[in-house]
Amino acid sequence: MVRAPPCHGGSCGFESRQSRKVYKHLLIFLLLVIFLYLFLENLISMKKKFNKTLKPLFTLFLFPFILNSFLGNDIAQANDNISNLVECKNSANLEKRLASSIRKFENRLKLYDENTPQAEFLKKEISLTNARFESYKKSNLLCGKDGLPHLITNGDFHHFNEFSLPGLVFLYITGWIGWAGRKYLQYSLNTENSFESEIIINVPIAFPIIISGFLWPIEAWKEFIAGKLIVTDDEVTISPR
Repeated sequence: MVRAPPCHGGSCGFESRQSRKVYKHLLIFLLLVIFLYLFLENLISMKKKFNKTLKPLFTLFLFPFILNSFLGNDIAQANDNISNLVECKNSANLEKRLASSIRKFENRLKLYDENTPQAEFLKKEISLTNARFESYKKSNLLCGKDGLPHLITNGDFHHFNEFSLPGLVFLYITGWIGWAGRKYLQYSLNTENSFESEIIINVPIAFPIIISGFLWPIEAWKEFIAGKLIVTDDEVTISPR
C-alpha cells in the first residue's frame, strides 16, 4: 500500500473538482441500483410471454450505452483536469521534494554524534523516505506541482485501485460488520433475556454469524426482494417526547 507524505495544510493533492465528481458517480451508482431493482421486479412479476420478456431485456441491453453517453463528456472533462499531472517517475517536482526532505534529515543528523539513538533514528527516517518515494516512482500514480501523488477519482479504470477499489472494499467490510451485528440482534430478540444477550456476547452463536456475514450482499438482496429487509413505519419504535 502506497502511503503519501503527511498533510501540512491544504488538500494533500485532492482536487476539488475531482472530489465533486465522486459524489456524482456515487449518485449515478445508486440510480443504477434502483434501475436494476425495478428491472428485476418487472421481470419477476411479468408473465412468461416472449413479447413481454423482450421489453425489459432490451431496456437492460440499452442501459449501459445510455449511461456511457451520459457520462462521456463528464469523464472527458475530468481527464482534462488531470492533464497537468505527470507520472511520478518522470516528475521533477517529486525529485525536488525528495531532495528537500533528505536534506532536512541530514541537517538534523549533523547535530548528533555518530551511533547515538538520535542519529540512528534519523538514518532510519532517511532510509524510509527514500523507500517511500521510490515506491511512488514504481507505481502508476500521477504527481502534481507539489511533488506529491494525486489520487484520480474521475472513473478512469487505469487508476481504479487508487480510490474506487479501496472504497468498495471499505463498503464491503463495513456492510459485513453491520450485517453480522444485525443478525446477532435478531437472534438475541428471540432469547429469554434479550438484554443480557446483547450485553454479554454469546460467542458460540456470534462467531458463526460473523463468518457467514461475508455473503451479506446476497442475503440483503434476498431479504429486500422478499420484503423482510425494511419494516413499515408502524413497526418502528419511537421514544416518547
